[in-house]
Amino acid sequence: MKKDKKDLILDSTEKLMSVMPDSEITINMIAKNAGIGKGSVYYYFQSKDEILDAVIERCYKRALHEYFSDINVHSTAIEKIRCLFQSIIKKEFHDNQQNLMLTLHLHDDLMLHHKMKLVALEEVSPVLTDLLYQGIEEGTIITDTPEESAEMIVAVITFLFDTSVFPPDDKKYYNKLRIFAKVLETCLQTEPGSFDFLFQGSGELGKKKDSDM
Repeated sequence: MKKDKKDLILDSTEKLMSVMPDSEITINMIAKNAGIGKGSVYYYFQSKDEILDAVIERCYKRALHEYFSDINVHSTAIEKIRCLFQSIIKKEFHDNQQNLMLTLHLHDDLMLHHKMKLVALEEVSPVLTDLLYQGIEEGTIITDTPEESAEMIVAVITFLFDTSVFPPDDKKYYNKLRIFAKVLETCLQTEPGSFDFLFQGSGELGKKKDSDM
């Protein structure tokens, strides 16, 4: 199936982002790599920044499809939340090849880094909200503000698992995760140990990063 020019532009830009900082990418490079004219690029996008934003959003939505794919294998809300978080942690923080921050050089640009976090907040929060509502119905989660709670949880976890902010080999990292798990348990009034998985694999995460150095 032949791709339309918009997809060709996004594919071209994503490839360029994987091999160089976005500051070095030009519209001419994007057009040449896509095999189309420069005018066609501007027909679909007003600026390079708009293209970069579209690439980030597309990449993250593609990743989310994988994150969400195994949720319905489980039945309870807590199991589904655990599956969602473990999938994100494994693919984004254990595997450098799948870490979008690294593969797209987003750590090199604070604005794109911020954009990535906003996309995560916008895309993951509604899914987590539904899971919190399910937990409320099951009686395993208690909260009067599922929407706000979901947004806060996603905001904190995207920040806490940002390895440019909190290196996983930091000796204090384990304690940060342990405290966050306890905060979730307390705020959502779940069974003790419901979120222990967040810190139980933190030691392996640190070892993984060390071995990559």
